[in-house]
Amino acid sequence: MKKVKAIIERAGDGNYSVYMDADEISYLITGTGKTAEKAIESFKENYEDMKRYYAEEGKEFEEVEFEYEYDMASFLSYFSKAFSLAGLSRITGINQGQLSHYVTGHRVPSARTKEKMQQSIHAFAADLSQVSFI
Repeated sequence: MKKVKAIIERAGDGNYSVYMDADEISYLITGTGKTAEKAIESFKENYEDMKRYYAEEGKEFEEVEFEYEYDMASFLSYFSKAFSLAGLSRITGINQGQLSHYVTGHRVPSARTKEKMQQSIHAFAADLSQVSFI
């Protein structure tokens, strides 16, 4: 199954959007919401709606697997149910106040900061994947 990027971004009005980044697919799916979670939910519902539409029209539907990419505000919003800003600060070494600015969209992290954060979160996920309980 083809993998397609689904990009999640926070808009200037504070809402969130998700859109496909795939020119070679014959359809386009988007989703919006007041939170990143709602936008992703809308995106997935619209994908299912498109699948039904293609079936109703007798058209072949190319199913794809989505790889989600987040801007910083969307990531922090979506994963706030799992990570507090204080916890993310401890994991990444990025000041909690700075993370707060990223959530609100008042500041945008530099490429270096994004890379540091991504590496720190991946390392944390790798540590978690090795957890075993007795």
